[in-house]
Amino acid sequence: MTMNVVTWIVIWGAMAMAAAAAAGVVAGYKNRDYSFWIGWCFLFPPLLVVLLLLPRFEGERPRRPSLDEEDKNWY
Repeated sequence: MTMNVVTWIVIWGAMAMAAAAAAGVVAGYKNRDYSFWIGWCFLFPPLLVVLLLLPRFEGERPRRPSLDEEDKNWY
């Protein structure tokens, strides 16, 4: 039984989606920017291990500035 390229792509895709979903949950628990971790763990599923090893942030979750706030300081 040989595994062709399509099978490997499907396996990687399933792992990437599962890692992204898990990263969202873990990042929320650890008080981190969940959209950042979801994106990177989707591209590189082993980064989920790095997220699990990071300590939990105390206090308020870091917030990204809105596009208006970023454009205001551009000039």
